[in-house]
Amino acid sequence: MTQESGELDSLVRKRIRALRVAQGWSLEELATRAKVSQSTLSRIENGQRRLALDQLVTLARALDTSLDQLVETATDDVVSNPMIDAAHGQMRWPLKADPGMTVIRQRLTAPPPDNPARMRAHPGREWMVVLSGTAILLLGNRRLRIETNQAAEFPTMLPHAIGAEGGPCEILGIFDRDARRGHQRGEDAEKAKRPAP
Repeated sequence: MTQESGELDSLVRKRIRALRVAQGWSLEELATRAKVSQSTLSRIENGQRRLALDQLVTLARALDTSLDQLVETATDDVVSNPMIDAAHGQMRWPLKADPGMTVIRQRLTAPPPDNPARMRAHPGREWMVVLSGTAILLLGNRRLRIETNQAAEFPTMLPHAIGAEGGPCEILGIFDRDARRGHQRGEDAEKAKRPAP
């Protein structure tokens, strides 16, 4: 056995135990769910029994995870730097675990639009939290006030717009691929309507 495979073996054993403990399950509970004996599970966790692929598949299912996640080792890119979009006053971070998701930090200074025609609707979902200040979310016929540390999650097929109330506010949003595309198209359309300087 190489050092690398020995480290993976140890990591997988620790991960099985950590996932079991996080669920609040005893050895007996996980053993019952995985249909293995309690002593076998104990020896797997303690490194006294060889890890067999069929048992790992069964344990992954019982722990409500996948085999890939149970044996995953990639930790190279733990820290990521933002992509700066100065034109829109945004910082963006794509999520490596789910390439369709994007995290965006944005400072808003303008209130939401008065004209309902400027509200957008598009496929997707959005989640946002107000980091500082107060945001106003126009959502369909509703006007929602979102204070610092409050969050909102909504389907983007409802016409929506967001702005600041009483001064600048800073938000952090998570957009799925469809929502991000919808916003990019909307931002490009707004730019095209503005008169040239």
